[in-house]
Amino acid sequence: MASPARPAPSRGPVAPHLLDNAAWAALTGPHAPFAERLGRAARYPVDVSPFTALADPADPRAWTDLATLVGPGTVTPVTGAGSAPDGWRTVRSGQGVQLVDTGLRAEPAPDAVRLGPDDVPEILDLIALTEPGPFLPRTIALGTYLGIRHRGRLIAMAGERLRPPGWTEISAVCTAPDHRGKGLATRLVRAVAAGIRKRGDTPFLHAAATNTGAIRLYESIGFTPRRRTDFLLVRTPGAEPEQTAPAVRCA
Repeated sequence: MASPARPAPSRGPVAPHLLDNAAWAALTGPHAPFAERLGRAARYPVDVSPFTALADPADPRAWTDLATLVGPGTVTPVTGAGSAPDGWRTVRSGQGVQLVDTGLRAEPAPDAVRLGPDDVPEILDLIALTEPGPFLPRTIALGTYLGIRHRGRLIAMAGERLRPPGWTEISAVCTAPDHRGKGLATRLVRAVAAGIRKRGDTPFLHAAATNTGAIRLYESIGFTPRRRTDFLLVRTPGAEPEQTAPAVRCA
């Protein structure tokens, strides 16, 4: 007589992927030296990056910790949350696409130069011209940034931003309008990725969901869309001082 079939073992809940909450994984991992943290909330110094992070966006305690960390009536970006709790005001919301390297040809760019603190004023000028996403006076401390110059002028750049364990985000990819169409951004992405892979990490990046041209470009050079990401710009509960909302984009 055949023995009765055994029920399949329960696998339990699937652990979330590090990239599902990349900012928190970075601030509690390789970027912990930058972290300003209170309980279940963390952020970068305000001159490094505008981004904040929650251990679990579904946990009301994390939002309470964030409100205490940044102060009442403060406008701050939050990633990974579809909505804010009662008492918070959503200033702006949007969606991005997270893409991971699955077949990128990573290689150095002979004409790329390492950018440093002395280059920040010129970097900020290029960022203001091209608007690839937030870049602040000390963002360059987050990782390697490479640029291409033409007759001494910085015309294109790309670099590293979030660093969850085992991963590094490529960010600030931009080219001056009068030098687009020459493949400079692709060369820089491949060059930054070469350095990321050399230390054993896997490159990933984000693009605004509406930026279909950039998404198609990244797919064509070896990135694969992994998931949609939510972005909120919110005001914490309490007094509302006069302030300008930070210019934050998904990329």
